[in-house]
Amino acid sequence: MASEHDESGSGRVAAPQDGAAPAAGTPGPKTAAAIAAAEAAGPQNGESVRVDSWIWAVRLIKTRSLGATACRGGHVRVNGERVKPAYSLRVGDEVRLRQEGRERVVVVKRLIRKRVGAPVAVQCYIDNSPPPPPREAVAPAGIRDRGAGRPTKRDRREMDRLRGLEGLSSSRRDAGSRP
Repeated sequence: MASEHDESGSGRVAAPQDGAAPAAGTPGPKTAAAIAAAEAAGPQNGESVRVDSWIWAVRLIKTRSLGATACRGGHVRVNGERVKPAYSLRVGDEVRLRQEGRERVVVVKRLIRKRVGAPVAVQCYIDNSPPPPPREAVAPAGIRDRGAGRPTKRDRREMDRLRGLEGLSSSRRDAGSRP
């Protein structure tokens, strides 16, 4: 019975937290119930789901209208082809979504129509995305101290240099070439 007690030896039995997975790969009781509810509300056998609706439901995109806009803009590909928002997804399809300078590659495991919580959404696809770039690789964009006031011309040039925007402003180039 020593395995049921916590490490401190206080005699209290350690209980699993709500929503915690009891074993690796198996969802907890709350997550399993939410998955069952999402599948019940989802399509029946042989039916399909719109791609814009699915990427919104599994939380790859914040709003459904953003999903439709991404499809129209060519940022969503299913099995290698650009798709319209009304394209019908099926289980096993590979969805590639390009957003915020990153490409997400997911394989559809479950079809759902209603937006669900993050633990349930992760159960609906297999994520084959490359890892995101490390945060330190992205330079901070000119963080200034609070109360420092507006940046001076010199400060602004320094921030532009840090961002890699040196020499892009035509108004600055024109100002230097005037007689």
